[in-house]
Amino acid sequence: MSKNKKIFDFVVYAFIFVFIFAFIIYAGKFNAFGKFIMGIEYKTFDIRQNIILSHKQNNKDIVIIAVDDPSYEYIAEKFGTWPVPRSFWADLITGLEKANPKFIAFDLLFTKRLGALDEGDLKLIEAIKSNKNVYLSMNFDNYPSQIRIPPQLPDNLKVNVVNGDIIKNSPMLHFTNCRNAMEELLQVTDNFGFINVTRDDDGIIRYIAPMFYYKDAYYPNLTTLIALKYLNIEPASMRIERDKLILDEKHKIPLNPDGRAIVNWYGKEGTFEYVSLWEVDNAIRNNNEAFLKKKFENKVVYIGTTVTALADIKSTPVSFMYPGVETHATFLNNILDNNFITHFSFKADLAISVILCFLIGFCILKFESVTYSILCSVSIILVYIVITVIAMQFFNVWLGIILPVLSATLIFVSAYITKYLLKSKDYEHTYRLAVTDGLTEMYNHRYFQEQMIMNVQNVSRYGGCFSLILIDIDFFKKFNDKHGHQSGDAVLRQVAQTIKKNIRTSDIACRYGGEEMSIILTNTAKEDAKTVAKKVWSAVRERKFELADGSWANVTISVGVACMPNNGSSPQELIEYADKCLYKAKQEGRDQVVSEIG
Repeated sequence: MSKNKKIFDFVVYAFIFVFIFAFIIYAGKFNAFGKFIMGIEYKTFDIRQNIILSHKQNNKDIVIIAVDDPSYEYIAEKFGTWPVPRSFWADLITGLEKANPKFIAFDLLFTKRLGALDEGDLKLIEAIKSNKNVYLSMNFDNYPSQIRIPPQLPDNLKVNVVNGDIIKNSPMLHFTNCRNAMEELLQVTDNFGFINVTRDDDGIIRYIAPMFYYKDAYYPNLTTLIALKYLNIEPASMRIERDKLILDEKHKIPLNPDGRAIVNWYGKEGTFEYVSLWEVDNAIRNNNEAFLKKKFENKVVYIGTTVTALADIKSTPVSFMYPGVETHATFLNNILDNNFITHFSFKADLAISVILCFLIGFCILKFESVTYSILCSVSIILVYIVITVIAMQFFNVWLGIILPVLSATLIFVSAYITKYLLKSKDYEHTYRLAVTDGLTEMYNHRYFQEQMIMNVQNVSRYGGCFSLILIDIDFFKKFNDKHGHQSGDAVLRQVAQTIKKNIRTSDIACRYGGEEMSIILTNTAKEDAKTVAKKVWSAVRERKFELADGSWANVTISVGVACMPNNGSSPQELIEYADKCLYKAKQEGRDQVVSEIG
């Protein structure tokens, strides 16, 4: 490959490279394109999370008391229906406190009564008032004020977040209404957090918000509140720096541009230790303190439902039947272990795409073999995909797959289409050189023979006719001796030009050899061929030809015409007949057209 050819190919590939990335950047401005790319990217995240599950270990200090199917039936037998009397939860709190748990967190809502408080309500209020390690839940929403008047929450539930605009300005985290808890509970405890979860467009929960914004104030997720207490961190010290919610110097929650954190999942449902609610109730009623201490002593205890009938089952990257309570336990585990996923930005994905495309472009330019190029390119993509899995497993980094792989694929396909087109052009140029006479730029003798065979075959198979014209420049040897070979070459070129100007584009003009030239006229009868021959003969006769020294001269030609099937049925017979006509023209004085030898 010549140096100029290499430079040309490099410029073409560079143009393709720039064009594709300009297209991707332009397309990225459209929301639909971004959603399409992100929708597929989410699936790659899910796959990677499932691949690395076996290498993760959840925190053994987090335990879940589950309202599972047996517990639901147990409750139905005992109380007849759900929800259970609130005295049941009061007894549960009192019994659990004997095991000295670190925290008790309810992923259940204790909303206000329509009527007066009953004995169970009062008992629950007293149990929560007496135990400062019990945490309760509320839920934000955007219900119209005509349905529910937005309540004013107590100031002691608010938290201070410095530089919190990322949360304040997030449509996902900015709410206009709240499903309030019992006023009496709000009066006896500050331990209220919020349990809102947000789903992506495909219904999967991949993110959890650590903070929410309501009525010009920040409110913590239930799990964020528990984590702050667990780590002995004052809420007033929280701030957001470089898209991270800083709890303390060690514990930082990376936030997406919408203010949510990416959850790092530990396993399928049931990863954390589960204890059925009916077992706990039995242990409390039978004063089985050994069981309670073994399960709950110094543990963070979440209480929530896992039974499908109570509609708190979520879809997550690792399971489509994931209990909501375990989602919150996973979030707490992430905070305590400082084990969140950080998603690289679009710009970072674009930079990775550039590197991949550069490597693949290098492979395509480096290897002439298609097999080697494909193997090299596929290997680069596969190695990158493996790197993304390793990055997520060991560094908690979510490297984009779809944008880099899509870019690399577009570059690969576009480069190969271009390479094919360039090669086709090179082949066409090479073939043209192989079948073209360098002096006259007519087709050469080899091409003439190929076309003769092809035309004979077509006429033999389908019928019809074709004609052949042979041309010889009169006294050309004497002309060369008199004016020199350079002038002879100039005349040959100009005669060839004259011939090509006076025939159809479908006619094939060839240099037969020396000063002889030929014209193959496809689908042309003999009379029409004679007309063309006379037209060419006349045009040459009337033209003045410029010689190498700048002078001018006239030349004449002798012409012989043959036609299939009139004068033969093979290339040899037709050439022989046309040659005899040409010989006759010379014998009879040259400068004429002859089409019959008899």
